[in-house]
Amino acid sequence: MAFKLVFTQEAKANLNALASDTTKLKRVNRCLALLEKNPRHPGLHSHKYSVMKTEDNQDVWESYVENNSPAAWRVFWYYGPSSNHVTVIAITQHP
Repeated sequence: MAFKLVFTQEAKANLNALASDTTKLKRVNRCLALLEKNPRHPGLHSHKYSVMKTEDNQDVWESYVENNSPAAWRVFWYYGPSSNHVTVIAITQHP
């Protein structure tokens, strides 16, 4: 089942801020493409981010843009608002 990606204002700003870093942007776009096709794709290493929940108590998930690198980047997201949507909350370095 393919999902439609919805971006929060913060996620849009994070994505726009990467415009000058073409290598990082390419990696983020690859991650987003996989997320859109299958949020549980093994290459994403998606897992619940237990430290955070949405305002309406939904689980927040974390997917890897990069791995095994200092300050690796992540995409934080949740399922919704509809059954075929994934909302991207933030695209940032691992906290």
